Amino acid sequence: MQRITHDLRLSETVSPFGVGAVVDIRGESLIAPDTSWWDERYAPEIHCARLVERLGPSVLREAPTHSGRTGKDTARLLYWRFPAWRFCERCSGLSQRTGKDRGKWTNKCECDGMLVPMRYVAVCEKGSHLQDIPWFMWAHRGRDAGVTEAVRHCRAYKELRFVRSAKHGEGLKALRVECGGCKRSRPMSDLVSREALAHDGIRCKGTQPWQDPRQDDACEHVLVAVQRGATGNYIAERISALDIPEEKPQSIAVADAIRAHADFGRVVDDNGGPKAEMIAGWIADEVGAAAEDVLSLAAAGGNPHDDVLADLKDGEWAAFLKKLGTPGRDNSEGEFVVDSWSTSDRSGIPATLAERLTAVGQVRRVREVRALKGFRRYSAEAEMIPADLSLKGQRKPTLPAIEMYGEGIFLQFSEEFLAEWEQHAAVRARAGILLDRRSKTPWASRLDVPEARFVALHTIAHLLIRRLAYASGYSSASLQERIYASSTRPDRTAGVLIYTAAGDAQGTLGGLVRLGDPDQLVPLLLAAIDDADVCSNDPVCIESDRQGASSLNLAACHGCSLVSETSCETANRLLDRQLVLGGRDFPGLLEGVLDEVRELSAP
Repeated sequence: MQRITHDLRLSETVSPFGVGAVVDIRGESLIAPDTSWWDERYAPEIHCARLVERLGPSVLREAPTHSGRTGKDTARLLYWRFPAWRFCERCSGLSQRTGKDRGKWTNKCECDGMLVPMRYVAVCEKGSHLQDIPWFMWAHRGRDAGVTEAVRHCRAYKELRFVRSAKHGEGLKALRVECGGCKRSRPMSDLVSREALAHDGIRCKGTQPWQDPRQDDACEHVLVAVQRGATGNYIAERISALDIPEEKPQSIAVADAIRAHADFGRVVDDNGGPKAEMIAGWIADEVGAAAEDVLSLAAAGGNPHDDVLADLKDGEWAAFLKKLGTPGRDNSEGEFVVDSWSTSDRSGIPATLAERLTAVGQVRRVREVRALKGFRRYSAEAEMIPADLSLKGQRKPTLPAIEMYGEGIFLQFSEEFLAEWEQHAAVRARAGILLDRRSKTPWASRLDVPEARFVALHTIAHLLIRRLAYASGYSSASLQERIYASSTRPDRTAGVLIYTAAGDAQGTLGGLVRLGDPDQLVPLLLAAIDDADVCSNDPVCIESDRQGASSLNLAACHGCSLVSETSCETANRLLDRQLVLGGRDFPGLLEGVLDEVRELSAP
């Protein structure tokens, strides 16, 4: 029996080697089963109340860990071998691992050649299921004249070969599956069309490779043959939260005060009657709200629309505002420590920048918890497979999670300036291009709404990440972003958090937080804007309005704005330099900053 042991970082157990992922390790192709296969005795629970409230009833657990000598006595994270079909690199024989082989795995052919996993697997187009291609069945099917009675009734199961035949041309036509019994030969080019497997009578089993197929799991969706290492085979659905002292956003605090008022019940009981408006005015004056807010809350029956914060970022934004409200060094203890300073109190900052960027927080310590909800295959529109496939109702689902500690820089922008800027018709029209494309792309609904402020602040975050990677000592892939930019939430947000988080000491070395000092950050931010002023792909890039996946970027490319996809909340989508620097017919959020700096530095 041959076992493979391979060391992973804890963060990799959430992504990219999380539940459902197909990975190549030491010449083997493996897949991670769901968390019902985990030994919970060795999987410690991770606590983050804010995240669990968002996910619903669930348990967050860290993958079992081991190292050194203790590795022999502790649990390992289980991976299944997939696909079961393999071919010999010496004799080209094609064979399948069967139930008799379980516990007796060998990776060598009878001719002593190494067995290599087949390159293609079958993915369900809508159901996110995955299975082996039944190569013997496929090789003896088809609609060409070569499918004779001898081929249909062939039983030479051990005489299948996977060969390259140069006489048939190049590419997939040269790769063929041949049967030594009936002499049937079929090219791989017959495999890749959308309906190819359906035409051959190959149906989806409705399961994942580690599950036993059952009659009631049959799936009606079409199977598609894909390369087993294709990125679309695994689209992780992750969610993260900062572990911070929960703060109520201002709108929720006001709503709570309205509900707690002694006369609020009378407004609800009057149900829009003549007394309701008068009493609502009294309540509004006392709690500092608008009478319309009182009436709309009463119309909802007095119940909160969402007791648990609908968006994790609302609570985080409120917590950052509280920290920035007391400038200076933060002497508090815990997992959320932020030193803050205001741009209005600092000299040497360009006036055009100071009126847009109002405050900066140096996040000396922050804890982040990331969890894997599930995954999709083939398409972001496919059904999501949960990370725990145990029987529903038996227990709370277990979700893979990781806790990481880091540091960062938080930038708060002027809400007053942003609100005025985004009222420009041309600015709204520019952002409207991405809004329209997002609405026409079904899977893109899971991305943030690309209103003008979001696109501009998101692009600024990318520009700053690229510049910070040179100065912080961290690689660009180690830096993460968290964008707080919404004008549609009850409490408007306008800020950016750039931070590093890792499962070890690498995330808190101090190389990033020191750059949040005014003498360091302002030059870096100006340098980032200057980098964006000219792209190596200009004028094509700056004049473009159709770049990136599904054309969800405007003027943004690898030469100027894109970062590692693991660093970006939207996988390098919803970016536009013109909304930062300005375009031919509309102002940019930071337009004029570079002009002022250049004038001041001119002799």
